[in-house]
Amino acid sequence: MIAIPAPTTVPVAGDDPFPVRRVYCVGRNYRAHAIEMGMDPDREAPFFFTKPADAIVPSGSVIDYPSRTSDYHHEIELVVAIGQRGRDIPIDRAHEFVFGYAVGLDMTRRDLQIAARKAGRPWDMGKAFDQSAPCGDIRPASDPLTEGAISLTVNGETRQASDISLLIWSVAEVIADLSTYVELAPGDLIFTGTPEGVGAVQPGDRLLGKIDGLADLEVTIR
Repeated sequence: MIAIPAPTTVPVAGDDPFPVRRVYCVGRNYRAHAIEMGMDPDREAPFFFTKPADAIVPSGSVIDYPSRTSDYHHEIELVVAIGQRGRDIPIDRAHEFVFGYAVGLDMTRRDLQIAARKAGRPWDMGKAFDQSAPCGDIRPASDPLTEGAISLTVNGETRQASDISLLIWSVAEVIADLSTYVELAPGDLIFTGTPEGVGAVQPGDRLLGKIDGLADLEVTIR
């Protein structure tokens, strides 16, 4: 008999844990990051990739340096937690479907991602591996989150610093567009993209992610 695995959850400030159903990620959603990745920063339609639910790890975790890479990168992101079921959601109603917000990291095996991109192959092994989605505590939402400083330090040195107001596609636009592809449901997380300054980390590095008004996210690389 195979035991049923425990569900993945994310702590919620002042509430029960948030059970994770699916993890969606938006690619290249800040102009400066698109440029640093050698891509066109124009406002093209958003595109999405996914990570498994059990790639989520909580703040305070020690995560392993993954196998099959020598270029392991950090990407700090605003995470949106979905609290209602919906499809074809209008932009002006998108906030109604938000449960809350958190700080997240889209950890990336950059060498594998770039090789897959050049070959026209899926990004899965560059993005959707074990422990690749650290996520801080969720703050339940009372109002839309449209601005606020976002930053990441590594061993106390600032690597990424921007503002979520600079998202190419806003949270509302991301929710509306994604909901035309799939029905969103309670338990879904959306990683909304990273600003410029992504870079490699090494074993022993301590990463600290911040977004104004949200709980900090801290992880250490083993």
